[in-house]
Amino acid sequence: QVQLEESGGGLVQPGGSLRLSCAASGRFNSINAMGWYRQVPGKQRELVATIRTGGITNYADSVKGRFTASRDNAENTGYLQMDSLKPEDTAVYFCNVEARIGVLELRYWGQGTQVTVSS
Repeated sequence: QVQLEESGGGLVQPGGSLRLSCAASGRFNSINAMGWYRQVPGKQRELVATIRTGGITNYADSVKGRFTASRDNAENTGYLQMDSLKPEDTAVYFCNVEARIGVLELRYWGQGTQVTVSS
């Protein structure tokens, strides 16, 4: 089992920054990939960014150049640095990890953290 603890959300003015964290704990062999998703009421959850082992990243077009995903493999923690935030970035942000447990690769979700961009 993998437990994910998210933190870092909050209220920020347009143009501001926030950094989200996602710490994984539990019994697993490795974290293969960490992803960040967001969801607003009435809409589907959308992929924001992913970072795989080796640091390979992928971003949604809407956040390219503004958001940066990173990870600390020793601490099993992922980060999403969000700069130049816009009101349309307001959402609940979820982290998702792909963990290897024995021969299995399983996905787990964090509890979500609210990000509100408003003046």
